[in-house]
This record gives sequence, structure tokens and C-alpha cells, in this order.
Amino acid sequence: MPASRSFPNQIDNRNFLSPVGFKFSLAKEPKAAFFCNSARIPEITLSTITQPTYLKDIDVPGDKLTYGDLSLRFLVDENMENYMAIHNWLTGIGFPETTQDFRDLVDIEDDATQKDNVLQVFSDGSLYILNSNYKTTAIVKFKDLFPTTLTSLEFDSTATDIQYFTAEASFKYTVYNILGPTGTSL
Repeated sequence: MPASRSFPNQIDNRNFLSPVGFKFSLAKEPKAAFFCNSARIPEITLSTITQPTYLKDIDVPGDKLTYGDLSLRFLVDENMENYMAIHNWLTGIGFPETTQDFRDLVDIEDDATQKDNVLQVFSDGSLYILNSNYKTTAIVKFKDLFPTTLTSLEFDSTATDIQYFTAEASFKYTVYNILGPTGTSL
């Protein structure tokens, strides 16, 4: 009889989750996700409502969740393809020079197709959490991601050691779900 049946309060797997066991994929910009070397599952916060009473106000669970930003850190490739993919996505959303920047981002040919192409601003992403054997144990699926910040790259000719560039990008999204390795609920 397995230990979990005879002792239901015992843990079956005593291995710890490793902070290096992950990979990230971004549907819209796979080049940006390839060199990803740091990612985190964002915080999630439940709002509270104050219930007044004659003695002391009591906090009760609210009805809205707030999700923190998704932050990714990635190594910048020599041709800056992954950095420019996020940069162009970000500037296309904000169209800093002309509205043509946005049109270039979503490939709008005429105003009739504009409504459907606006959805191209968003992308889905997945953070795959790996076990000690580098097998997927959970998938964090992010819906409707879009970048909000991209860090600068500082060039310095006085540096004595080569430190390869890393950039950090922050994303907003609609919601994330944590699923099992087959895509079903945990």
C-alpha cells in the first residue's frame, strides 16, 4: 500500500521546487522569450471590504482580484533581435512619432480591418515550471499580455570584464491561471 493511502497527511514528493527550473514562451515574440533567464509568478491580491460594527470594523473578503506585473529578464542577443522585438512592440502600442507606428505593429491595411487587428497588440504567454528532472509540473498561462516597460542598455567602454547585457521587461495582462502539465486544472 502506498504511503499516501496509509498516511494521508504525508507528502509523496519530498523534492523542493528549484528556482532554475523554468522556461518561458511568448506567442507574439518567441525570440524575446528564448534567452529568458528570470521570471516570476506575479503576486495576486484579494480586495477587502470593511464591515462596520458598533465595536470594531471587520475586514471581510472582497470581490476583486488584483494581479501584479509580470517581469521578465532576458539576455540580449548580439543582433539585438529579442530586445528590438519588445522595443518595437512597445513603441507600436504607444506610436511615439506617428499613428503609422501602430499600423505597422498590427499590419492594418485599411480602416475596415482595424478592429480585428487591434487584438494583435496582445499576446498570450506561458511560464513552464519544471521539476528536478526538467519535466513540466505546472504551466502558468497569461492571457492578453502587453509590454509596459523595457529597461535601458548602458554601453561603457571602460568596463574591464565583459558582462553580457540583460534587459528587463514588464507586462500587464488580463489574468493568469496555473494549470497542470497537461493543461488541466490543478
